[in-house]
Amino acid sequence: MTEKFLKAKHWQLFLLTFGIPMIFQFVMMGTMFANIGSGNNPDPSSMFISYMKLFPIMMILFMGVFFGWFWSVVTGLQKKIPDEAQMKLNRFKIFFFIPLVYILFFSIFIGGAMGGFADGFNAPNPGIIGGMIAVIFPLHLFSMFCIFHSLYFVAKTFKTAELKRKVSFSDFAGEFFLIWFYPIGIWIVQPKINKIIKE
Repeated sequence: MTEKFLKAKHWQLFLLTFGIPMIFQFVMMGTMFANIGSGNNPDPSSMFISYMKLFPIMMILFMGVFFGWFWSVVTGLQKKIPDEAQMKLNRFKIFFFIPLVYILFFSIFIGGAMGGFADGFNAPNPGIIGGMIAVIFPLHLFSMFCIFHSLYFVAKTFKTAELKRKVSFSDFAGEFFLIWFYPIGIWIVQPKINKIIKE
């Protein structure tokens, strides 16, 4: 699977991470507005909630490709890095899996909550909502930190494999921001990865 990510074209990765979810959203919104405009007069909030049940599927697809690409770049390019510039992967692996687990549980929770609202469950107690926010907020911040660490490590691995030497942040700052702004950066970074793999 790693080889497939590394050899994939930039447009393929873009289509999987942003193209399909955008098309899904356009179809969803178009269907909602078409139903509202028809004589059926459905309840827009119930339609929105029923569509939100599909949120976990779209989020898991997006994150699967996004994090799969991260993993493939870091692990797949290690063989292109000289021995004196080898990087330790243990911390990357820990910080890599924390946001994956968090996002998976969060997506399932949102999908289940929307399903519960659609089935007519009563609104939860405000104390429960406050407690959930108190737990989710720090987890969310820590998950964001882990994602930024992964961005940093992916950019460093890529630049180390490209330059065949140890690098500092100034060497790969451009790649870090390109990977951060993935919809734009993938068009620039992925062709270079394809070239490294072919060499």
